Amino acid sequence: MQIIHPRCCGMDIHKKSITACCITPNGKEIRTFGTMTEDILELAQWVKSKGCTQAAMESTGVYWKPIYNVMELEEIQTLVVNAAHIKAVPGRKTDVKDAEWIADLLRHGLLQGSYIPDKDQRELRELVRYRKSLVNERSREVNRLDKVLQGANIKLSSVATDIMGVSGRAMLEAMLNDEEDTKVLAGLAKGKLKSKIKDLERALKGIIGNHQRLLISTQLKHIDFLTQQIESLNREIGQRMLPFEEDLEILDSIPGIARRGAEEILAEIGTDMSRFPSAAHLSSWAGMSPGNHESAGKRKSGRTNKGNKALRTALVEAANAASHTKDTYLSAKYHRLAARRGKKRAAVAVGHSILVTIYYLLKTHQMYKDLGANYIDYSKKQATIRRHLKSLESLGVNVQIVS
Repeated sequence: MQIIHPRCCGMDIHKKSITACCITPNGKEIRTFGTMTEDILELAQWVKSKGCTQAAMESTGVYWKPIYNVMELEEIQTLVVNAAHIKAVPGRKTDVKDAEWIADLLRHGLLQGSYIPDKDQRELRELVRYRKSLVNERSREVNRLDKVLQGANIKLSSVATDIMGVSGRAMLEAMLNDEEDTKVLAGLAKGKLKSKIKDLERALKGIIGNHQRLLISTQLKHIDFLTQQIESLNREIGQRMLPFEEDLEILDSIPGIARRGAEEILAEIGTDMSRFPSAAHLSSWAGMSPGNHESAGKRKSGRTNKGNKALRTALVEAANAASHTKDTYLSAKYHRLAARRGKKRAAVAVGHSILVTIYYLLKTHQMYKDLGANYIDYSKKQATIRRHLKSLESLGVNVQIVS
């Protein structure tokens, strides 16, 4: 095979060790390094001393990140390769042989690196992902709070939509101050909840023990702490998103995508769509495209492949939100697919459509223009007519079409 990179390095990464193999015209040399910053810097200097400008490693959890950060600073072009693309070969059972195999594949130009965003986007991505985890943790803590209230015979969540709203929080604070009069507690209701005073009086009649008061107090403090941390991250993310306001507005114009969803999607894919050769390539990378498994002329599993979990979650959430919009193309597509394939498959399919739409909108810098709920029927007008005629005829109705 033709040698593309005469000087290159392959690395097998572990939590506490790195096995590196440098291949040069003079032969192979293998060394093992630790994973502390000083060790990685020593590795980078060794690679440069061998004249290697190309390096490659498997994407092993998060262990590749510190190595990539140092290699990026040392201006050594490093590929992070999907482990599935360099499957084990017979007899390759050691770290040394792993490193040799990666270096040999890189030497002949047989490796394709994963998409690694630039440093600014990686930092933004970490902030957005951590905010998402805190939002989820806050939701879990609110659910734990509701469980404690249920155990105390207080059915506040059966009447109030949000027990952590202004009214719910005021009632909980009053309970912690030993207020037991249900009329006084119900009188703290604000807004639309005032119309449910009688139901509130019944829901707030319970038996709260001392340990439950302690739990409620602790949980409220934890929820407040999480809320403060989320707000702090919101401010930082908002500052970092200022250069991308136009792109955020483009994404916000798509049904089902709000400001926070737009931030999550942009943090994952960036704004430069030239990084992806096509919309299909982006969809495959995100894990939103249908699987391709055909054997002996038979179409088998069409399950989506593994991809970017954070992006996939954001797109499925957007698809579910779009399904509740009125008279939109995405909503019509969702309900059309859900009737035949189920809600989960429909959400993934609509999420795929949203991602393809995002790709072209960011590439052309255009706002979203909805095709309308009837677009699918009009685009397949004759097929739609035949389908409805067949349904009517099965009911014994004779129909004559007049154009």
